[in-house]
Amino acid sequence: MDHAEHHEEHPMIGYGTYISVWLALLILTSLTVAIAGFDLGQYTTAVAMLVAVVKTTLVGLYFMHLRYEPKVFHYMILVTFLIMVVIVIFTFIDDYRFSYLNHEVQAEVHH
Repeated sequence: MDHAEHHEEHPMIGYGTYISVWLALLILTSLTVAIAGFDLGQYTTAVAMLVAVVKTTLVGLYFMHLRYEPKVFHYMILVTFLIMVVIVIFTFIDDYRFSYLNHEVQAEVHH
């Protein structure tokens, strides 16, 4: 049995697609830098994370060729991403609690 018999042929991705994805990544990186200059309040981190997720998805799908891999890879990446989201949420919850408690202690000290 030949090695090629075990794998499906992936479609050829043209240079135009790679250039389009690269340009999208440049635009998204510029957007990230521009967002850093604005005060979006509590949404700053969320917007930056959203742009980062879009950029990561583009890199994974096109430059790492995950778009043409079997569905099991998609599920593994999805589970890993969801675990990371849970960890980030718990981190923000802990940071918020610590910040809130720190403000309470400072308020008690000043009274």
